[in-house]
Amino acid sequence: MPGAVAQAFAGRKRRYKIAVVDLMILKRQKLSAFELTKELGADGLELDMGGLGNRDTFDNKLADPETRKAFLDKSRETGMEICSLAMTGFYAQSFARRPTWQKMISDCLDTMKAMNIKVAFLPLGVQGNLAANPELRPAIVERLRIAGDMAKKAGVVIGIETHLDANAEVELLKEIGSPAIQIYFNFANPLRGGRDLHEELRILGKKRICQIHCTDEDGVWLQNNTRLDMKKVKQTLDDMGWKGWLVIERSRDQADPTNVRKNFSANTSFMKSIFH
Repeated sequence: MPGAVAQAFAGRKRRYKIAVVDLMILKRQKLSAFELTKELGADGLELDMGGLGNRDTFDNKLADPETRKAFLDKSRETGMEICSLAMTGFYAQSFARRPTWQKMISDCLDTMKAMNIKVAFLPLGVQGNLAANPELRPAIVERLRIAGDMAKKAGVVIGIETHLDANAEVELLKEIGSPAIQIYFNFANPLRGGRDLHEELRILGKKRICQIHCTDEDGVWLQNNTRLDMKKVKQTLDDMGWKGWLVIERSRDQADPTNVRKNFSANTSFMKSIFH
């Protein structure tokens, strides 16, 4: 559903916006994440649905109307937009096998509708690695078809992150067959796999990528990363005609990985110098 993503950008002049992840700035579902995001110099924030563990669904504080209102009020007060809602619990849990997956998707979509958030992030994670576990494909495709129908009715997009290369992701999306299931692209995946980041972006094209995690693995800041040429990335995205949120997830300095302000302000400043 490209229209849902475009709607989130309608009437706004800036082609690219820079966000941080509340989980990674150590503010998971905390109201203070908005002030810190503003201090870091970003344009917005990716909120998390909360922890999962052995629960039937996410530990989602945003399910409470008063909490949601406080978050929306703080977003307006600080000018920090909420760009997406992340289901990071699936990094470690199996989307293919978890019996309560549909309730979890439904809870996420309900929160999105209540907060006017247009993009959800769904990582298929280690247990949903289709490159290593191709036998999971039928179950994952079936569940994503259902999730796609649910998202389409809600007028939103679910962006999935896989371990596949771009050609395989195109085939996966075709098999799912839902405009409401797209790719949430992560720069670290092709870089880690030794693939051409720019070619992967071009293969997927602007209509299949709903949002981007614009960082690499931890080790160095983005500006010091010799295998990630951000000016070239911008040129590739410009040439594709893509626009949207670039969300800073990692690329923390290995010498000081827990220094949130130092790491994320450096990466935010660098990204804005390139994309703004």
